[in-house]
Amino acid sequence: MHIRTSFPHETTHDDFWIPLRDGTRLYARTWRPRTEKPVPALLEYVPCRLTDSTAARDWQRHPWYAGHGYASVRVDARGHGNSDGAPTAAHAAIALSDGVEVLDWLAAQPWCDGSVGLFGIGRGGFTSLRLAALAPAPLGAVVAVCPTDDRPGNDVYDVGRSVLAAGLPARSAALLALAARPPDPAYVGTVWRDVWTRRLQGLDPLVDSWPVQPERGEARQPDGAPADHDGLRAPVLAVSGWFDPYRDTVLGILEHLPADRVRGLIGPWSHHYPDHGLPGPAIGFLQETLRWWDHWLKGEDTGIMTEPLLRAYITDPHPPATSYDVLPGRWVGEPSWPSPNVSRVPYALQGAPVLVRSPMHTGLDAGRFVPRGDAADLPPDQREEDARSACFEFAATEETWVLGRPRVRLRIACPVEHGQVAVRLCDVAPDGSSTLVTRGTLNLSARRGPGRAVPWIPGAAEDVEFELSGIGHAFGPGHRIRLAVSSAYWPWLWPQPESAAGFALHPTGSALELPVRVRESGAGITFEEPEQSAPLGVSASTVLDEPRPERLSVRDMAKGEWLLVVDPRRNGTQVYPDGLEVTEDALEAYTVEDADPSTARIRCDWSIRLHRPERGWDARVEAHSEITCTAADFVTSNEIVCKDGYDVVFHRTWQRRIPRTTD
Repeated sequence: MHIRTSFPHETTHDDFWIPLRDGTRLYARTWRPRTEKPVPALLEYVPCRLTDSTAARDWQRHPWYAGHGYASVRVDARGHGNSDGAPTAAHAAIALSDGVEVLDWLAAQPWCDGSVGLFGIGRGGFTSLRLAALAPAPLGAVVAVCPTDDRPGNDVYDVGRSVLAAGLPARSAALLALAARPPDPAYVGTVWRDVWTRRLQGLDPLVDSWPVQPERGEARQPDGAPADHDGLRAPVLAVSGWFDPYRDTVLGILEHLPADRVRGLIGPWSHHYPDHGLPGPAIGFLQETLRWWDHWLKGEDTGIMTEPLLRAYITDPHPPATSYDVLPGRWVGEPSWPSPNVSRVPYALQGAPVLVRSPMHTGLDAGRFVPRGDAADLPPDQREEDARSACFEFAATEETWVLGRPRVRLRIACPVEHGQVAVRLCDVAPDGSSTLVTRGTLNLSARRGPGRAVPWIPGAAEDVEFELSGIGHAFGPGHRIRLAVSSAYWPWLWPQPESAAGFALHPTGSALELPVRVRESGAGITFEEPEQSAPLGVSASTVLDEPRPERLSVRDMAKGEWLLVVDPRRNGTQVYPDGLEVTEDALEAYTVEDADPSTARIRCDWSIRLHRPERGWDARVEAHSEITCTAADFVTSNEIVCKDGYDVVFHRTWQRRIPRTTD
């Protein structure tokens, strides 16, 4: 990583409030070049705290953009950080309406030339796409990194239209805790506690608005914001990594938007900005986005639109591991998507019918749903998972490049009305090790497509087809391409009441279809070295507790019970240059018994402490979220406790039963 300290422009930064029409003020921070000439603005608008949560990340990129001639602005959404109001979901109508007002306000400032770009990662990328779909007049371009498009199978609620268990209570507890944090008295003064108590009255757990019905439509369209890619009018640079669960958003955007206003970039990364790039190689992402901004917001010829429509990384064969520093491979460029360089090659399944009745703990080696580069994030060797699945293999007689979304057609006879199927595509090396390449799942009740729930006729045989997540991977000669099929995938998929029954799989008529790309030689695509502005200078205090394992699985042999304990690695105590100390801790626990899917249970505990020793300010938040199930319902329990020091200022619990329909 190159730390840049010299820029074309000297810069300044200021904190201020942006007034909205209803009287609410949103807290903002801007970095601007020292110039009398108005410049384009870049906006990152997210429900995170710019004074601590994203402060270190903000200092890596916003000053860098300012040094290159942009007013780069971070705004906390309503009810978050030091902004006024009650917290809302990122896709709520009021949050999107606020975002449009912010864009209009920025465009009207004397230091802005009237043109604004939007960017963000994760929720920030998702919000950028949602705002762009509303076509606000000042919006000139978008950079969306690792965004979900909120479609069934590609959002935070479901996978393959089966209920997503992995991380859901953790996400609920995290968002509950994060939304419950108070404003900082260093910025809002002595009114912080009054603002905090008013904010807490509007809290609502994410999981209680959980859309558990996989028969819901193509996409949620909250309050008039189009969810389809065709609604996007601003130019979009869509970016993700092959280890991010939402990378198919990039492929979908490329497929639907006109080529003259879209470009895509997919590397080997997890859920990160590509200048951090884990696994590597990291790239000079800020430089790439500068080319995008300069082209669309300044009208300069940067050559960005002469790049291939999609630049994607194809990884070489690699041994299974839960983390990688760098993955070997090469960059390829595609002129369109679908690409003329990619052909669909079928691999017919062979053999006699097989009963697929996977143990409920099949999926413990799935890895983290949203990996972030921690040591235990990625799937380990899949041989144990393969042993709990029905496997079909194909020899890679020559190097085979795969780029895009594989597809399976399976002939299944299910003995019950509701079931689920999970498939994994693995690269089996000559030594027998099995590396997970990609995977896909399907709720059998949703086999006819979104918007339709069709129970299976018990005992009947039907063909089902579905896609796996996109991937760029090379199978080496002498390796084997393995398709592993299971009837359970916990804790990614919530097991259904009848899922222990499994299903019969008929290889005759079943097939794997791979998007095989033409091999090529040479290094035609290169990127600059990763570069950022000087870091903020956040330090970590000494951690005295014994470190916990990141992922620990425990088997109770007598009960047939499996426990997976996950430590999300919240970094202990972080000390900021202004004296703020932030301590976060979290722990997730997933439990299931092999013979009883109704025993599936998830609990997450999350705690946050915000401490300013010089002011005597000590605010604490504890959140707990739990989901259990019966054959008929999901049962959710959430709790939040907020303290000023040791004085409890707010305590609330929520319990809800959510009917299970076709999950």
